[in-house]
Amino acid sequence: CKPREAAGVAGNTMRISTIFCLCPVLVCLCFLQRCYGVSHHVPTSKVPITKNQTKLANGETEVHHRPKRGWIWNQFFVLEEHIGPDAQYVGKLHSNSDKGDGSVRYILSGEGAGSIFIINEVTGDIHATESLDRERKAHYVLHAQAFDRNTEKPLEPKSEFIIKVQDINDNAPKFPDGPFVAAVPEMSQVGTSVYQVTASDADDPTYGNSARVVYSILQGQPYFSIDPKTGVIRTALANMDREAREHYAVVIQAKDMAGSVGGLSGSTTINITLTDVNDNPPKFPQKNYQLYVPESAQVGKPVGKIKANDEDLGVNAAIKYSIINSEGAAMFSIATDRDTREGIISLKKPLNYERKKTYTLHIEGVNTHVEPRFSYLGPFKDTATLKITVGDVDEPPVFSMDYYIMDVYENAHIGTEVGAVTARDPDSKNSPVRYFINLSEHGDKYFNIDMDSGVIKTTQSLDREDMPWHNITVMASEVDNPSLLSHVPVTVQVLDVNDNPPEIKTDEEVVVCESSRPGQVIQTIAAVDKDDFANGQRFSFSLLSGIPVNPNFTLKDNEDNTASIIARRRRFSRLVQELYELPIVVWDGGEPALSGTSTLTLQVCPCQWNGRVQTCQDERGLLSSAGLSTGALIAILLCIVILLVIVVLFITLRRSKKEPLIISEEDVRENVVTYDDEGGGEEDTEAFDIIALRNPAAAEELKFRRDVRPESARQCGRPARGCHSPPELDQVNVQKFIKQRLVEADMDTGGPPYDSLQTYAYEGQGSPTGSISSLDSPGTHSEQDYNYLDDWGPEFQKLAELYGEDMDVAELDVAIAVTVTT
Repeated sequence: CKPREAAGVAGNTMRISTIFCLCPVLVCLCFLQRCYGVSHHVPTSKVPITKNQTKLANGETEVHHRPKRGWIWNQFFVLEEHIGPDAQYVGKLHSNSDKGDGSVRYILSGEGAGSIFIINEVTGDIHATESLDRERKAHYVLHAQAFDRNTEKPLEPKSEFIIKVQDINDNAPKFPDGPFVAAVPEMSQVGTSVYQVTASDADDPTYGNSARVVYSILQGQPYFSIDPKTGVIRTALANMDREAREHYAVVIQAKDMAGSVGGLSGSTTINITLTDVNDNPPKFPQKNYQLYVPESAQVGKPVGKIKANDEDLGVNAAIKYSIINSEGAAMFSIATDRDTREGIISLKKPLNYERKKTYTLHIEGVNTHVEPRFSYLGPFKDTATLKITVGDVDEPPVFSMDYYIMDVYENAHIGTEVGAVTARDPDSKNSPVRYFINLSEHGDKYFNIDMDSGVIKTTQSLDREDMPWHNITVMASEVDNPSLLSHVPVTVQVLDVNDNPPEIKTDEEVVVCESSRPGQVIQTIAAVDKDDFANGQRFSFSLLSGIPVNPNFTLKDNEDNTASIIARRRRFSRLVQELYELPIVVWDGGEPALSGTSTLTLQVCPCQWNGRVQTCQDERGLLSSAGLSTGALIAILLCIVILLVIVVLFITLRRSKKEPLIISEEDVRENVVTYDDEGGGEEDTEAFDIIALRNPAAAEELKFRRDVRPESARQCGRPARGCHSPPELDQVNVQKFIKQRLVEADMDTGGPPYDSLQTYAYEGQGSPTGSISSLDSPGTHSEQDYNYLDDWGPEFQKLAELYGEDMDVAELDVAIAVTVTT
């Protein structure tokens, strides 16, 4: 069989002229199909009956052979970008079941089936109806199937095949990120890498040279070169100077087909900038300069500028200026302005035309950043000469001193000379000078100045204690030009004289404890003096002379500018006398000596018990110690007054409202009368007589005034062991008496509806020890010494203090009763 008949044809217009032979396997399959189309009969005796065999009547066996069918086609290719009126032939599908009688129908499905690719159902020919672009889609996957046209049964299973789009050179190289920007230092060596460009080609790099790109320079020679394969741009010219040309536009071309004729190309631009290096030293435009500076120029202020040029940029052009000669450096300084790169010349010392009229400055400008590889270009510095001419200016007067310090004694007479200031005209004409005091700064005019001589005198009496220092400003002007003024500060110290007497320093009250003893130090006092003593203050103290000797206190001079107040008697009583006055005379050690008398107020207060003066609590200072201010006390008093007013109003309204005497039967009110009288003992019945309780029958007869002693008490005197109550009173039943009175009160319809409850604290019979009260005892003075009570402890302190005074026996008994009760 022919190869074309056995295998079919699959190809494209470029492969039509070529006949391909199918693989030997397909050839064998075709040959077997044709050969086994005839049945072979095998004798039964020789061949056993097996599967797919039929035994005939004559004893022979017929073997049935099923023909093998299969797809007969190859891989398909189609060219991209086809241009023509007819559809492009792709290939042919063929099945070995196709006898060419049109009984087989071919079906095509998959990517582009029916739209891009169509098939002839009878012949199996495939055509492409559209122009294809490999860069958009490189291949298509389709499925083919053969059906029996009569039975519509598939003759072959569905099979997959691929149609590949074959590339042609239809895409030029591109630089997607262009144009580019690059930089390289100036003066770089030949071959210094600058930048690398890369072009992309959308064609198939595996097929032909369509995507093989080479690079070349269209513009930028002879300064730069490019590697044709890698696209690396390098410098091609040595010593390219930025100051001569800074920017270069290099055009790069990329061409496919390995650069051969007919290849497509694309280009881009690389903007290359030469960066600066320090290859240029600074240069002054001229070697000699002149500058005029008036002598009135202020120190520290700029007086001129100078600049050296440098063609470099940034840090490479930074210049430091300096004055290299000593004459100029002593009077002037120079600094660099970073923005303008100028040298700013300033004055270091005042100029004086009369002393020196010209100055010469040698100024040097040096680069601060130098690259060693360019040292062969020479020193990176330059010098210039600046001649400064000092201009004569009419200057204000100059004082002989920058400031003046003077002194004068206080209380000096008006017109006393304090001191003098002097000033002169620094100019050559030496104009006269006038002086005056600047009164705008000092409102109080204590001094004046002589206009011609500059002598300062007092105009008022000075007081050191009021103002020890005076600061004034003296101004001087020339007679020929009064507008030129100069100022100088003058400080006047007021010296002290002894014109203030000393005083007692009383920061706190002097307190005397009631338990003070003779010789005990009550308080140590000191003195103060407004005057100033250069060698230290010296005070002496004494009591005021010419008056009787103080029986309570004395004064001791401690000879250390302090004095001690000492008690002269044993005890003080706040009840007897609370305040004492003590006049004290203080002398100072001045010349002449002055004295002052101060009267101290000593307050007697009870002190804490420990044998020494510790803390004297002033009752008048309780509120202050509690931290209550005057405003707080006033507020509290106002609140109390308001409350009292409210209470008074409430009581007034209650009284004015008329109500029935008894609101209800259950409104029972009681009047409780409490007696807190304490007598001299169980038998002391002056406070309240209980005879009525013991003898109800004689209750009305025995009523008497409580402020008059009963006759029985007068006859008996103070109840004692030998004085007893009548025996008939002991037989009275007190409880029965009280009940009887209660019944009488309940039955009394004429009495007020209030119960009167009287409480009797009956103590029983007389004490066997008798009464210790001395209320009725005659007042006698005891000669006994009660000093031993001081050793009994704090419980008997009050008793010891009372016995220490001259008190009668009755007063002592009251004190004893109070102490025992406490």
